[in-house]
Amino acid sequence: MNRRNSLTLGLLVTLALGSAQAAEELPAPIRMVESKGARVVGQFDAPDGLKGYAAEYQGQAMALYLTADGKHVVSGRLFDAQGNDLSREPLERLVFAPMAKEMWAKMEKSAWIADGKDSAPRTVYVFTDPNCPYCTMFWQQARPWVESGKVQLRHVMVGMIRADSMGKAAALLADADPARALHSHELAGKSSPLKPAGKIPEAIQQKLDDNMALAEQMGVTATPSIFYLNEKGRMEQVQGAPRPEQLEQLLGAK
Repeated sequence: MNRRNSLTLGLLVTLALGSAQAAEELPAPIRMVESKGARVVGQFDAPDGLKGYAAEYQGQAMALYLTADGKHVVSGRLFDAQGNDLSREPLERLVFAPMAKEMWAKMEKSAWIADGKDSAPRTVYVFTDPNCPYCTMFWQQARPWVESGKVQLRHVMVGMIRADSMGKAAALLADADPARALHSHELAGKSSPLKPAGKIPEAIQQKLDDNMALAEQMGVTATPSIFYLNEKGRMEQVQGAPRPEQLEQLLGAK
């Protein structure tokens, strides 16, 4: 499970284009690529008369290069004689960075339970299922960072693993002190006495439904799914309990 992913790109987000990039004004070859499902999100400079376009297609970022005559388009990475990838910076700026900002904002508005101080300089979001042993493992791994005040984990509660996962997630969210309830649950591990909610209140059910929809948008297929910002401000993801050598990358120095 411990595979490290860069920013999950299986996300459908709306990125506004400037007037010069309005769909009706795009060159015919670029419109053709759009008609096949690509989403053009911006234009960038390219060498030798080429015009570069940044796009998202089937969960991947792609660079498009329009030829000088405006009649043909080439997709793929462009390298110079020194092996420098000339497509990387435009895709980072026009695709990855806006997606990170958009999805980070969505997680901020989701139904999460705080683990750690609000004043912590680093925030990490974790899609958490109450029945997930790997979530408990990560909770334990993160204790030094959380207890020292360096990191706040925000557990976006979901119900994915077992039939009673949704009910248990609802019980945690509905508790008078969700942070305390989650701490007690994770600390107890397999011995946790947490019981699923009987009838889930409508407001709590809506929060859980919204969390599940967000998880699907963000390509979450397992818990924990951990999202953090790297040193360049780019959102990255780890699914499953991280390997020990990954912890400082996720959580910072101890």
